Amino acid sequence: MELDRIDCDIVETLQKNGRLSNKELAAAVGLAPSSCLSRVRRLLDEGVLQGFRAEVEPRALGIGLQALISVRLRQHTRNVVDAFRSHVLSLPEVTAVYHVAGADDFLVHVAIRDADHLRDLALDSFTTRAEVSHIQTSLVFEHARSPSLPIYLRPKGG
Repeated sequence: MELDRIDCDIVETLQKNGRLSNKELAAAVGLAPSSCLSRVRRLLDEGVLQGFRAEVEPRALGIGLQALISVRLRQHTRNVVDAFRSHVLSLPEVTAVYHVAGADDFLVHVAIRDADHLRDLALDSFTTRAEVSHIQTSLVFEHARSPSLPIYLRPKGG
């Protein structure tokens, strides 16, 4: 899907505040509400907008610790990579999975209760997997992320 200036404005505005009403969004991007709603629906249908989420304080959910688990696989066939990715995505503790290049094959972000929970997760869900040859765990002291992605495809004049 090719985005025009107004599409980019809609995406940029929703990244800043996904709770805007359609009327507020339309005013912010300079469209009639009906036109804005049609564009948002098209952006959703085309997969440009992939959903709207609430940001939650981890401690409010009993998450006392976060970690990054670097994983090295024994083999690098598509079947092995796909099976491992599916496995880790099925774990409730996993918040993100990155298939990466370099010394390790995956970087897995986990949210756990405490150090005991992390140890049990590593032993029960990672080191027991036949395709895993090595893991290394790094504790996360602070987690921050940008609330939006940059828009590099903004049409000229926008």
